[in-house]
Amino acid sequence: MLIDSHCHLNMLDLKPFDGDLANVIKAAEKEAVEKILCIGTNQEDLPAVLSCAQRFENVFATVGMHPSDSEQNQLTVEEIIDFANQPKVVGIGETGLDYHYDQSDREIQRESFRKHIQAAIEVDLPVIIHSRAAQKDTLQILKEEGIEKCGAVLHCFTEEWDMAKTALDMGLYISISGIVTFKNAHQVKDVASRVPMDRLLVETDAPFLSPVPYRGKPNYPAYVRDVAVYIAAMRGIAFEEFAEQTTNNFYNLFKKVPK
Repeated sequence: MLIDSHCHLNMLDLKPFDGDLANVIKAAEKEAVEKILCIGTNQEDLPAVLSCAQRFENVFATVGMHPSDSEQNQLTVEEIIDFANQPKVVGIGETGLDYHYDQSDREIQRESFRKHIQAAIEVDLPVIIHSRAAQKDTLQILKEEGIEKCGAVLHCFTEEWDMAKTALDMGLYISISGIVTFKNAHQVKDVASRVPMDRLLVETDAPFLSPVPYRGKPNYPAYVRDVAVYIAAMRGIAFEEFAEQTTNNFYNLFKKVPK
């Protein structure tokens, strides 16, 4: 069995599925995807994210503010905690730092990131971290805010091994997306091959970043199997072993999700 540890069900193009999200869920189940984590990115979309989780038994949600949205619509620690207390919310985020696009002021991003970690510690939920071109500040904030108190995953990891190693030493998990299947994604392949098996997660980040052979087309939770098959082969282990380990890793981090 597999788990898509990071996707955006509320953003999917449902036309190929007769306009019904239930058909997307069924397609994932046919590929042995037993759980799906729907990620919150801004306050406006949170009702839709929460609705996805409440509608489907095997879907769970997180609540947070993507760093690129943090300037337009900030959340207080208390507001994040209020959202986190909604049914089927199992994590905080996505949050973090994105200096690649710089769509929000960097200081506001850092402030928002800290608030999310503080809220996560308060409610004892793991943090889903987006970090792009912001390695130093990301790691510094994680250390200063005591991320080990709640746990976290660096999702859709694309940085070099040194950052991954430092994060692993802090107790974090590393999640790999379909980017690993891209021909020139050497850095991601290197990290995916070196992360200890008990700290590795897989994701789609759907509707973005479809793995080969779907690259350039909309992504869906069912395609997490393609990511898992690729990494298992790259690491030279059986797919079944890889799927079981990454699934167990997910449950170890997201403890509120029932097995």
